[in-house]
Amino acid sequence: MFVDRVLVKVEAGTGGSGQTSFRREKYVPMGGPDGGDGGRGGDVLVRADRNLTTLLDYTYRDSWKAERGQHGEGSNRTGRSGDDIVLPVPPGTVVRDADTNELIGEVLEHGDSLLVAKGGRGGKGNAFFVTATHQSPREWQPGEEGQLRTLELELKLIADVGLVGQPNAGKSTLLSVISAARPKIADYPFTTLSPNLGVVPLSDHRSFVVADIPGIIEGAHEGKGLGLQFLRHIERTRMLAFILPIDADDWQAELDQLRHEIAAYSAALAAKPYCVVFSKLDLLGEHYIPDIEAPGAFGLFAISAPGRMGLDVLLDAWWRQLLAMRVAAEQPERDAQLLP
Repeated sequence: MFVDRVLVKVEAGTGGSGQTSFRREKYVPMGGPDGGDGGRGGDVLVRADRNLTTLLDYTYRDSWKAERGQHGEGSNRTGRSGDDIVLPVPPGTVVRDADTNELIGEVLEHGDSLLVAKGGRGGKGNAFFVTATHQSPREWQPGEEGQLRTLELELKLIADVGLVGQPNAGKSTLLSVISAARPKIADYPFTTLSPNLGVVPLSDHRSFVVADIPGIIEGAHEGKGLGLQFLRHIERTRMLAFILPIDADDWQAELDQLRHEIAAYSAALAAKPYCVVFSKLDLLGEHYIPDIEAPGAFGLFAISAPGRMGLDVLLDAWWRQLLAMRVAAEQPERDAQLLP
């Protein structure tokens, strides 16, 4: 089951209380205060784990609490700090405070950590309150309470290429042929009910990630169909591939409608590089690319996934575009290094 949005309650550990204690030692008639401080409460962290692809685990357990700090002890011994608790999530997870809708942060790469609830500070023991005029203090501080929060975890898939198209456009079939992914494929609309990721292997140890997004219909940005639920997964893709079946009634209208839904959802998403891919070429039995207006597209392609027609050209074009984007992104860094 693909789960990409959950609510979890987290509570950081409470700090330990300070201790009131006085030295009791043979032959030391004026033993002074020696109460130690309490330990710090454990923090709650969210950490990206590339072995996870869904937030399903948090539907079984939605409450997490870090360990509290131990109380201070005599002989100026500080209490042990509580252990932190780590919530593993898939890379690409966004964390918000569910009560205020405040964006806390996001974890994008494997190992990235985000502090979401801070443990309480330990209280001071009576040794802390000694002054020249107050030699035998009995004051002590309780530990601070740990931070309590309700978090919204939202997963946005990270991929190089996002496949966008109406239901039954051939997106899942294409993904199943070019990668090891095995999405559900059937001859009825909305077969794909959740996004699928696939790693596309090329020669010379090259590879990139492709995401198959559930069918986008008119009004998807307003919540119609499954579009609004999964459009956010296209946000992190580096480029888009609009899939149009070769037997569509009006290729231009279908492309315009898809691009309109993307632009209505996010202007930044609409500005990403894109190409147009005509699928189901086997229905014609010959190679044919319809005449269509696609301003700014880096290519028009026609393929048959089951017949593997045109796939090599398409994958090579995707790789060259990704490589060009990578070089363009690194150019400012190289220019900065050349500056005196």
